[in-house]
Amino acid sequence: MDQLQLVMPVHNEGPSIEATLREWCGKLRDIVQLEFLIYEDGSTDATKEVLSRISGELPIRLDMSDERRGYGRAMLAGLRASSTPWVLTSDSDGQSEPEDFRKLWAKREEFDLIVGWRVNRADHRGRKLLSGSFKLVHRILFGVTLHDPSCNFMLIKRSVLQKLCPRMGPLVEAFQWELVARAKRAGVRIGEVQIRHRPRAAGGSVVFRARRIPGIAWRNGLGLIRIWLERRSA
Repeated sequence: MDQLQLVMPVHNEGPSIEATLREWCGKLRDIVQLEFLIYEDGSTDATKEVLSRISGELPIRLDMSDERRGYGRAMLAGLRASSTPWVLTSDSDGQSEPEDFRKLWAKREEFDLIVGWRVNRADHRGRKLLSGSFKLVHRILFGVTLHDPSCNFMLIKRSVLQKLCPRMGPLVEAFQWELVARAKRAGVRIGEVQIRHRPRAAGGSVVFRARRIPGIAWRNGLGLIRIWLERRSA
């Protein structure tokens, strides 16, 4: 059976993280030999205690932090630490349907990066509006035609990670946008599959609160332009 590592940043998901990880294990156990690379990101609730308790029961490699490192930095640290031929990424909020992994896995002979497409996205209107505006800029700058380039449900080939990870960094809150942009520029074979998207298992988004959206849009818009300018100055 193929080995697969799932990189998952976690912040303040204490009420739901155990059920989320157990669901992933249950639904993938007949497909791959799964290992979680959990990069805990300075949680202030019971997340650390829950992860410590279940790390002896589930196939978890756990990296915990007392300080916030940010979603993108936590994800990048996990990808750099991964070692399996293919690596899966997902958020820890329970919105992804693990069963849909089968669709991504079936495409690995055709593509080197497979991205989920949340057809019926279960996020609030403000977040979807921000993503739609960002997608337009992203498409103009990089020619990416994916329906959902911000989706965090991705299956990535190791050779792609080895090529792209050393260059990653500017988009701390928009890691997927940067990964897809750099993959497109590098000529990576990119595919997408439709996936289901569920409401959060518990709580609300920490990153995309209304008061933070203008700052997020500004920072990451500048980050996209910075990445685009790298090619022009090369």
